[in-house]
Amino acid sequence: MKTYLSSVMALVLVLGIPVAASAIPITFFGEDPGLGEAMRLPAHPLADTARANFLSNLIGVGTFNFESVANGAGAPLAVNFGAAGTATLNGTGNVANIPTGTNGVGRYPISGNQYWETGDVFSIDFTAPVAAFGFYGIDIGDFNGQITLTTVAGTPLVLNVGNTQNGPGGSVLYFGFYVTTPSEEFTRITFGNTQPGTDFFGFDDFSIGSRQQVRVPEPASLLLLSGGLGLLALGRKKFR
Repeated sequence: MKTYLSSVMALVLVLGIPVAASAIPITFFGEDPGLGEAMRLPAHPLADTARANFLSNLIGVGTFNFESVANGAGAPLAVNFGAAGTATLNGTGNVANIPTGTNGVGRYPISGNQYWETGDVFSIDFTAPVAAFGFYGIDIGDFNGQITLTTVAGTPLVLNVGNTQNGPGGSVLYFGFYVTTPSEEFTRITFGNTQPGTDFFGFDDFSIGSRQQVRVPEPASLLLLSGGLGLLALGRKKFR
């Protein structure tokens, strides 16, 4: 005999509605191929769309774009996300100022005149747990490098951004992700480079959000939603 619960669960599976918290982060990615080392992309619609989709899942997100930091500044670097919180950037790299064009080898800012440039590992330590993080990456992978992200605290996550390798210089990507349970929140995120010292990357517009700022219903709410949809779809059909 079929039960009401099994029928609802079947509908949930068809609709793709989660019924329990998952350890798999929700990710957003878009990448626009570059025009070469000496030319800044006039537009990057795929990356911008990924950013818009990421931000649409957040309320009151905080973004840091390096404009308030002195040109040439290195780590440790104080990072202020406004109402979303503060952090410290540690590791290898420095702030670069490129008002127009590129730095001659494919890197440039996305907003304003400044960005973070590095050819090695760096990390961001947050003063409060974070559940969402996103960023622009510039000139990623033209020398076969890939970005990896590792979170610290709670359940560690290791993410491969999946950027194109050996593509043209000056490309722009956006990568963002959020987690849905307290055990997945993190207080540090580390940027890895699979070709350290060979492939240099640019980064801009870091955005963060707490779990309270992520537009994700609690598991109990999802179950109630699933049940309501099940009743609506099943109507007066008899269970056998």
